[in-house]
Amino acid sequence: MQQLRRILIVGGGSAGWMSAALLSKLFRGLYEITLIESEEIGTIGVGEATIPAIKKYNELLGLDENAFLRDTFGTFKLGIQFVDWLRRGSSYIHGFGVIGRDLGWLRCHQYWLKMHALGRAGDFADYSINTAAALKDKFRRADPKMAESPIGHIANAFHFDASLYAKFLRGDAEQRGVIRREGKVADVTLRPDGFVESVTMADGAVIEADLFVDCSGFRGLIIEQAMATGYEDWTHWLPCDRAIAVPCARSDAFTPYTRATARTAGWQWRIPLQHRTGNGHVYSSAHIDDAEAEAMLLANLDGEQLAEPNRIRFVTGKRRQIWNRNCVAIGLAAGFLEPLESTSLHLIQSSIIRMVRLLPDARFDPATIAEFNRQTDFEYARVRDFLILHYKATTRDDTPFWRHCRDMDVPDTLRRKIELFAANGRIFREDEELFSEESWIQVFLGQGVIPRGYDPLVDIKSEAQVEQYLGNIRGVIAKCVDLMPSHADYVAKTCAA
Repeated sequence: MQQLRRILIVGGGSAGWMSAALLSKLFRGLYEITLIESEEIGTIGVGEATIPAIKKYNELLGLDENAFLRDTFGTFKLGIQFVDWLRRGSSYIHGFGVIGRDLGWLRCHQYWLKMHALGRAGDFADYSINTAAALKDKFRRADPKMAESPIGHIANAFHFDASLYAKFLRGDAEQRGVIRREGKVADVTLRPDGFVESVTMADGAVIEADLFVDCSGFRGLIIEQAMATGYEDWTHWLPCDRAIAVPCARSDAFTPYTRATARTAGWQWRIPLQHRTGNGHVYSSAHIDDAEAEAMLLANLDGEQLAEPNRIRFVTGKRRQIWNRNCVAIGLAAGFLEPLESTSLHLIQSSIIRMVRLLPDARFDPATIAEFNRQTDFEYARVRDFLILHYKATTRDDTPFWRHCRDMDVPDTLRRKIELFAANGRIFREDEELFSEESWIQVFLGQGVIPRGYDPLVDIKSEAQVEQYLGNIRGVIAKCVDLMPSHADYVAKTCAA
């Protein structure tokens, strides 16, 4: 074994400090870990929404959840509400967690499909405690002692200020020995074999390392500017290429969910934090100009504007190799998938964990790097497909943007999923893809992909039995939601900033 000795993280922000915090926690001083960042270089740190997997990362670090939420002005998230995506006036929630309760071999939605076709099923949102609670602005954490109740199956994520999260993790990492270097990287030196040897700071200091973690954002300072790794452009499937972010004053609508509202050439996010609300407009510059996009965002805030808009340009896609020789790209340096399903921090987290699981010795065996890239490419592609579904499955034809999305071709991997679900409501999670079957089911139905049939095993039960089964689920969930505190009261009691 030729052990690694030095790991250099180039760039701070969420990607840099999430990497530093977890590496220093898990390896406990085995490596010398240095992080370079410059106060002069800003980060795209706006209010962040997450998915439940963030809890696993926080648990690995041993973070106190209430303390983390207090320090980041965080709130709880049960899912994402999609407004005007299927058609103007439509709305549905992609809730986290389980839907109802399985009966026999089948998921709840199969029985719902039969009764829905007969006009004897309730709103699909009534069969998930996450969606039912979200619609009433209710929240509580899951109680593991109540496994037989829907209360035991609540799944949540968080909303929080990403810049404060990075600051929180920085303190954690520095306590465990991570060395922070202030300054800008002026140059990157490659060895004759293409491996990275060192970086040179603007003040002339040269820093060598064995493994380089590129967290330099869209620039890809090492992975692209120095190593010319190449980039896969996915804008033909996900045409939005710009975003504008702006905070506003907190409103009375203190929702336990993120809202994504479709606009004429993109969509607008709304993320409720304790001290303010984060807002942004993601749009296609080919279908709307910047001034009109900004005016549309500012006209749809539900509180006083608190800062000047932050304008962001991006190209949806990923590096051709996210791990190239002795450089691993994390976060925006690796790729960008718009925040429609709040996957940005998850892709950082999963890449770090994958890097830890596949961390090589100093010989950097190509098989190890190839496996990292295979797994990461698979994850990015499946998240990409899930995002495309929101645009493709629409009946909107009121603007050129939506007509383009409705009529565009989609990847074969997504086409197969659509065709299978449209036939009989079946969906199968492949390998370790991120989104669960429940997530696909809710977005399919919410976007108007109603199957032509259902699984024939449903007919083993009589209509009366199915109706009783579904009615029991609705009734129990409704009673549980009625007993839950409001989201605002729960935050005030447990983690007020």
